[in-house]
Amino acid sequence: MQRYARITDKIPREIVLLKGFPCIWGRCRFCDYIDDNTTDQALIERIAKQELAKVTGEFSRLAVINSGSIQELPDSVLRMIRQRIVETGITELICESYWAYRHRLERVRDFFGVKTRITIGVETFDDRLRNEVLNKNMVFDSPREVAAVTDTICLLVGFAGQTHDTVRRDIDIMLEHFTYGCVNLFTPNRKSAELIDEAIKQWFRREYAWLDDYPTVEVLWENTDFGVGQA
Repeated sequence: MQRYARITDKIPREIVLLKGFPCIWGRCRFCDYIDDNTTDQALIERIAKQELAKVTGEFSRLAVINSGSIQELPDSVLRMIRQRIVETGITELICESYWAYRHRLERVRDFFGVKTRITIGVETFDDRLRNEVLNKNMVFDSPREVAAVTDTICLLVGFAGQTHDTVRRDIDIMLEHFTYGCVNLFTPNRKSAELIDEAIKQWFRREYAWLDDYPTVEVLWENTDFGVGQA
């Protein structure tokens, strides 16, 4: 498992993939990332210490992911992150959170003491696809409700039930309401092979290749494009 990388495109940053406690939801049909979660706090702390030691502050920006939400890291690890931010002169932190924690995001930002951008995985703005197909358990009235708590989202492209129109709508909403976005092209895994729609993926590659040149949107054409994850 690769747990540290440097991203030099668009939004340069260092990134660390830490272990965390189990995801508060953990039942999304498309996600096998939770296999990296554990209840072994000593292991979580050991990996955090090892990977955070690699952070140099080269880009003054750090992304921390943990196959779940930042809130699912032990307090001891959150303190390690904060200490490393101070030691290396990091001025911006990027992390992830599930929708259920939306009322606690300001606490996260206050804790780290630097600009903190919190990514929420929306996956799609089609309610039926998000909750009935993906089992995301994320309900909101409009994109503005999400935009009220974060300026950064993730979308998922290439799963059963999506159409050209639903994907276009998702991309349009992302560009209209959010400053930053990440689009993940769905990669088959042990949980979700039956959900893959290869035709939608291939269409998206042709139709939205231009997103590679969009300054605040990153596309993961492969799920390891950020340099961390399963080798």
